[in-house]
Amino acid sequence: MGRRQYLLCFFLLCLITSDRGLVKGVVGLACNWGTQSTHPLQANIVVKLLKENGFNKVKLFEADPAALKALGKSGIQVMVGIPNEFLAPLASSVQVAVNWVQQNVSSYVSRYGTDIRYVAVGNEPFLQTYNDSFLNTTFPALQNIQAALIKAGLGRQVKITVPLNADVYQTESGLPSGGDFRSDIRDLMISIIKFLGDNNAPLTINIYPFLSLYADPHFPVDFAFFNGSSAPVVDGSISYTNVFEANFDTLISALEKNGFSSMPVIVGEVGWPTDGDISANKDYARRFNQALVDRINQGQGTPKRKTPPDIYLFSLTDEDAKSVRPGNFERHWGIFYYDGAIKYPLDMGNGKPLVPAKGVKYLARQWCVMSPDASISHPNLTSSVDYACSYADCTSLGYGSSCGTLDAKSNASYAFNVYYQTVDQRKDACSFSNLSTLTKIDPSQNSCRFEIMIDLGTHETTKRSFAGRNENPATVMAFISALILIICGAY
Repeated sequence: MGRRQYLLCFFLLCLITSDRGLVKGVVGLACNWGTQSTHPLQANIVVKLLKENGFNKVKLFEADPAALKALGKSGIQVMVGIPNEFLAPLASSVQVAVNWVQQNVSSYVSRYGTDIRYVAVGNEPFLQTYNDSFLNTTFPALQNIQAALIKAGLGRQVKITVPLNADVYQTESGLPSGGDFRSDIRDLMISIIKFLGDNNAPLTINIYPFLSLYADPHFPVDFAFFNGSSAPVVDGSISYTNVFEANFDTLISALEKNGFSSMPVIVGEVGWPTDGDISANKDYARRFNQALVDRINQGQGTPKRKTPPDIYLFSLTDEDAKSVRPGNFERHWGIFYYDGAIKYPLDMGNGKPLVPAKGVKYLARQWCVMSPDASISHPNLTSSVDYACSYADCTSLGYGSSCGTLDAKSNASYAFNVYYQTVDQRKDACSFSNLSTLTKIDPSQNSCRFEIMIDLGTHETTKRSFAGRNENPATVMAFISALILIICGAY
């Protein structure tokens, strides 16, 4: 290649990779794909949904076989997660980690062409509410997974990380510049971060401005958003106008304080729910997520990190089988409903609107509602509603939620219907002490949707029991096998 050709190629390469390049924004968008749903979308439909909406990076919370197969040769980069309950066996033996990597990473990379870039070891394992349950297993599991990736010849292609909640750092001064790691886990955090850095791997942090508002009724509402008008938090020469930047830069200060100023950081989860709480609504979610997407597309960082990290929007779709211990809003983080239908408009970049899921098959167009002849004073009504809501998702009925203003009859109808749909419109499922009947007239009211569930008849995905979380068969078997080997002293 001649000198002039070389210089031209070098110029074009710089132009493409520059923030001012002609293809600004090609980095794309990232999001979380959760599968804790009684009626999940078919995996190939989700992959198409991701691609049509400009997402080229996705984070899975577990090695879901259907998802990993569907993502093969899709052009989407994948972060695959390891649930916390797997940390103990993985920490106990490198061979357990080798087996996990072979079954859940290597096989999908080689057989299906799945572009796995990260393995997320655990999920917020140092949450204070876990009472140190994973304190002694997270780092050894991380080390063993790294060793297993190297053994599999994937050490350069696939990086390790640990998604952490923002409660791993704090600031006693109340300012981002005062950031440091929690005293009880500071030494552990430094060891983990050093290990990640030694292996050219990033730190992952989850930030939830919504939870600041949810936890503190006196929190300034506008400070939770990117375009608010709350009084800024002044930290030296920097003025912070939103909690996301202040929170993120608190972490950066903690890293700087402990000698890791150049540590790469990924935002593993950030978003806004649409139901289950008075502050969880479509208007707030649209306001927050639109500004977030705009920041990502514009390449906007924070005062301390001008280069923005990878930011994984939480989440793609609603999940009606998630735990509600943090709050009823937990099942409503999706920018789409459970079936890939659009909740609210978003400009995904250059005026491109959201595109709904295509090819979704539903159960019969019928609903189970309270019979017009039934009385709200019937002695079995309360127990019938309680029964329905103990097996199905009634979180939309709460105060301030989308169905929170229904009258007594409609309230019962919602409960009856969500149970009826959750059990796949079973013939005997709409017989609540002769209080219910079937109708073909949609009983939805205003913002309150009476759902019809997805028909799972042809799905590859394993159905999930509402009584508890069911892992995928392959990962469950790997977990059981590992435990057996440990117990028997094979390692």
